[in-house]
Amino acid sequence: MENIEESSPLRITPTVRALSSALRGKRENVPDGIRGNGDRIFPETEKLWFKESSAKNLRNRDFLSPTTMLNTLYADGQVPPVVMSRVLCLRGSGVLPVAGGEVTGEGLRVRVDRAAAFKAVLADAATEYLKPSGQRQGCVVLNCYALHPKPNTPTPDTLTLGQLRTVLLADHMGALLRRQGLAVSYCPTLPEDSDIITFLRALGIDWPTAPANWTNEEREEKIQEALENSPYKERETERGRRTSLRVNLKRVFQEEGLLGYDPSIGTCTVHRDSVSHLAQLDRATADCTVAMATALHVTSCQDEFRQQQIAVLWRASGATHTQRHLVCGPVKTPGSNLTAAQYLQLRRGQMKEASEMKYGDQVEGQTWDDIIRVMTSATVRFELLSTVHTSPVTLDVQREGGVSTKGPRGGVFVMYNCARMHTLFDSYERGVEKGLYPEIPEASKLDFSSLKEEGEWLLLFNYLITFSELLDQSGQALDCEGGGARVNIKTEQICKFLVSLSKDFSSYYNRVHVLGEPLPHLFNQMFCRLHLLRALRELYHSALETLNLPPIRQL
Repeated sequence: MENIEESSPLRITPTVRALSSALRGKRENVPDGIRGNGDRIFPETEKLWFKESSAKNLRNRDFLSPTTMLNTLYADGQVPPVVMSRVLCLRGSGVLPVAGGEVTGEGLRVRVDRAAAFKAVLADAATEYLKPSGQRQGCVVLNCYALHPKPNTPTPDTLTLGQLRTVLLADHMGALLRRQGLAVSYCPTLPEDSDIITFLRALGIDWPTAPANWTNEEREEKIQEALENSPYKERETERGRRTSLRVNLKRVFQEEGLLGYDPSIGTCTVHRDSVSHLAQLDRATADCTVAMATALHVTSCQDEFRQQQIAVLWRASGATHTQRHLVCGPVKTPGSNLTAAQYLQLRRGQMKEASEMKYGDQVEGQTWDDIIRVMTSATVRFELLSTVHTSPVTLDVQREGGVSTKGPRGGVFVMYNCARMHTLFDSYERGVEKGLYPEIPEASKLDFSSLKEEGEWLLLFNYLITFSELLDQSGQALDCEGGGARVNIKTEQICKFLVSLSKDFSSYYNRVHVLGEPLPHLFNQMFCRLHLLRALRELYHSALETLNLPPIRQL
């Protein structure tokens, strides 16, 4: 434990940086990828080391610097003793403690002091390891084109599956960005008690609402006036008795230096629904506490062109906020053409049928209604969010199909394993009440060297330690300058993380009997395992929270 700076949570990135510095020595001040003495090239830091993740490789190493890298750094790939000494004595803020290392045919293997890492992480797992490594400042408006009136407020029966995907993505992004400390608002505001709000709430989406008789006329008039006075306004044309306002959008993005917009946007006629859209954006950004907000337009590929027109039109009205576009690929349903309402109804019916087949007559009453609602929401979210957002999603919506409650099938599988953890701790608490087990002592009082099962280290190293850095990634793309209007964010990572975690937890749980015999000499190992699983339970809750899914505590 002497190598751990206890005030800093252990992270993968600072550990890889420290390992790279140890290998490069004085070379660390040389820019990556340039030539050094003779013809030798100094490799880029991030390519020097690889974190292992598979159970097979974690049996003998945690980090590897491949032979190809060693050959680039050292003559004949021979690691000098002084360098090996630096690697073995690794220390620094957030750096994992090193227990040993050796050079093999594969490269330089490094093994972490696992007992020390277990103790350091599990003593603080409920706080530092479940939040981003740093807090950000700023305001983001998540604008969902699919929910704007055109001219009427959308309904569940008019919402397409591709548009539903954008709404779920906006909801997920909002939760992730809030976790990083950013102020988040949603656009548009929808009429309360409308069918679309009821539908969204059934999916666990808390979208902003206003009274049904609320209007935004004052802002709409202001936007209309700004466009009429815009330097990009074209000469107005008369159609019958009506005068049409036209704005040259191509001039806007050319003269304003906006990158990544479709060159065929050209000139557009300003319609009432466009003004309403801009007024909603104006209202959403007015609530921001910072001078400059970022508007993240979340839209389907089918609606992207129109959303780009709206974004450039907003700029023509005088808005100077940063605008980025998060575009979703299509949702395909071979052999069917369901609306969002029909899709949700189908999945809810399948979820209820699958539950009744498994649990029989127990499936009745409000508790089961709530469970089926959450499990249906989980199914829908994982089906639509587990794929890279730019790629298409293909759904099996054949009515004779079912939603399995077994096997690694996305949301249901994740929620099932979360419930298994709660069941485990309910069993433990009943054992405490019966006097079979004492209360769990603090992590600092336990000997974590008793955790020798390979699944235990895999769960800590691949999930608990990495989650914080996973949260960091979601907002980093918004900071990138240039690159055009589109932004690509790894929005699928939380879903994939939870499915992978559930597979590894399920494999471990099926192999290991956590609650052993109530014998004092077995308590240390049992308590170490309970500390690990309690941290994993909180990790489940934290990750599910970014999907606005409450944990299922019983099944």
